[in-house]
Amino acid sequence: MTVYAEYAFLENFLLDAELLYLALKCARGRVRVWQLLLAAAVGAGEALVFPLLPLPVWAAYFVKFLGGALIAVLAVSKGTKKTYLVATAAFFLMTFALGGLLTAAYSFFDVPYLEGIGYLVERAPVGLVLGLAGGFGILVAVCAKRFYRYRCERRAIFLCRLTAGKKTVKWKGFADSGNLLTFRGEPVCVASAAAIFALFGAHPREEGRIRVGTVNGGRDSPVFRCDELEIDGKTAHGVYITLGEVASKEYSIILHSALTEGDHETTEHSANLAETHPGQRKRRSLSLRK
Repeated sequence: MTVYAEYAFLENFLLDAELLYLALKCARGRVRVWQLLLAAAVGAGEALVFPLLPLPVWAAYFVKFLGGALIAVLAVSKGTKKTYLVATAAFFLMTFALGGLLTAAYSFFDVPYLEGIGYLVERAPVGLVLGLAGGFGILVAVCAKRFYRYRCERRAIFLCRLTAGKKTVKWKGFADSGNLLTFRGEPVCVASAAAIFALFGAHPREEGRIRVGTVNGGRDSPVFRCDELEIDGKTAHGVYITLGEVASKEYSIILHSALTEGDHETTEHSANLAETHPGQRKRRSLSLRK
């Protein structure tokens, strides 16, 4: 059997580079191209040298584990301990997943297999390996992006308790840095018509009206006042709420960031969360004219 070292090195280099890149993205680490390529080259070199080492089975697994951890650590650029751990774990998990996918494909396409050596990868079509690796990379990238987007959205959702007269409701509210509405110098939250009806009843008392501007224009909306708004144990009194669109099943009210960040509001926390909120870039930017 003839093994072309340059072919094996290039294939392992490309696969390791892809897996390391995905691992860094999953760990939210910084991607530095030269560091990524160096780690991938080390991994490809390990793949060439490892079969030449006369190691027992237990030692072979130990060396493989250390080699994988080494290249994962090399790829991380000045990260925290958490970044190193997450990147290493993600690299191992994706290596196993991609390896299983390729093994299944080799079996399906009858790639030659030798006992004690494994599948003869050099006999596998290049398009098969690269195609599966590319599809795997796209799938992982999409899933990771959606996961972090969902996690950021969940972190921006607060449990709210609202009281108006004798009526009390419990809703989930979303802290939105795009909500810049104020009325009489106070922050204004946004709720749907159904939510307004549930809290204030069929004939709520209007405190006034404000102009809610959107990218599609604007409209005058009534403003109501609830007695108390409790957000994760912190209570604000006399909070204004206006009628607007709340297009989500996850929450019933769009909170003003001042209510979630306190008196010394910077909106930094909400702004960071809002950047990754699905639909945030498409959703209106709220403004006010009394």
